This record gives sequence, C-alpha cells and structure tokens, in this order.
Amino acid sequence: MTIERAGGLAGLVCAATYLIGFALLVTLLAPLGFGSADIDVAGVVAFIDARPGILIAWNTAIYIVNALALAVLVVALRTRLSPVRPGLADVSLAFGLIWAALVLAAGMLANVAVERAAVLYPSDPAAAADLWATLHAVELGLGGGNEIAGGVWILTVSLAGLLGAVLPRLLAILGGIVGAAGLVTVLPPLGDVAGAVFGLGAIVWFIGTGLVLLFAPRG
Repeated sequence: MTIERAGGLAGLVCAATYLIGFALLVTLLAPLGFGSADIDVAGVVAFIDARPGILIAWNTAIYIVNALALAVLVVALRTRLSPVRPGLADVSLAFGLIWAALVLAAGMLANVAVERAAVLYPSDPAAAADLWATLHAVELGLGGGNEIAGGVWILTVSLAGLLGAVLPRLLAILGGIVGAAGLVTVLPPLGDVAGAVFGLGAIVWFIGTGLVLLFAPRG
C-alpha cells in the first residue's frame, strides 16, 4: 500500500472519529454542557463516577485515534503536494504535525482527568470537580476549545491543492471555508458557531480528501 492510499484510509478514519464524537455529544454529553461555555462540572464528575468508560472512549476516539490517523494523512498529503507545490507542502507538513501532536496531548490529558476524577469522587466530589475543571481547561487550551492549528493546516493544504490542481476545486474551496472557521474559533462571541462549522465541515473535507487519495493516488 502506498502512503497516499494509507492517507486516504486515515482521512476516512478522521471523519469517523468526528462522527462518533458528535453522536455521543448530542445524545449523552450535551445535557452536561459539553460543547458550550456552560459546562456542568458537578454533573460531569458525577457522570464520570457512574460511567467513566464513556468519556474515556469519547476522548480516545476524538483525540487519540484522530491524532494518529491525522499524522498519516498529513504525511500523505505532503507527498501528494510536493511535486507541484514543494514549499507549501513542507509548510503543511509542519502545521499538520503540530496539530496532530496537540490533539494527541489533549486526548491523553483528557483521559487522565477522567481517571483522576474517578478516583477522587467517592471520597471528595468537590475536589474531583475542581481537579477535572482545571485539567479540562488545559485540554481546551491544547486544542479542544479552539481550532487554530487545524484551521491553518486545512487552509494551507487546500490552498496548495488548489494552486497545484491536485485536489478538486470544490474540495479546496470547502477546505478554505473550514480552515477560516477554525481560525474564527479564537473569537469568544463566535467560537461555538465557528467550532460547529469547522467540525461539521471537516467531516466532509476529510471524507473528500480520503476518497481522492484512495481512488486518485499519485504516489
């Protein structure tokens, strides 16, 4: 299997992790305030005490599995872009690996937060809530609460793909919109809406990019 075909599969895995993340968010986690600024910390640690495996599985899917697949996709896209846009290809590699590292770190931290809160909760629910809230804030800073690194990478890849004519035009335009939405997540009044646009748009972009790499490989 070539690196581009492996990257195609990785792109589909990235899309799947986003879909799994959204599914759990809207069914089980939204009532606790996940995905908003009004998260119910006491409710979260009570949820962790009752069903810690659900949050561990969620974090593992949206962060850890996503990050590992993302790293493969980043390298595959750099391989595809290098013959036509070598400079942008190298920049995209740097931005993409930075994003993958941040996502992986956020996932490991998120799981540690769940594990430590589960240990503390039976004896001291307030301490468990404080600890989880603190670690969750760091998790959001690494990448769970903004999409700047991902936005810059998708913008770079989409621009290079458009200029080098190695990605379909509509896919590159979609990537521009998704990347721009990722950058807008840094603005508090628009963060939630921009984050939703980024996440939903990224699902389509990952699927499209994965299919291009799988069925129209160059390497």
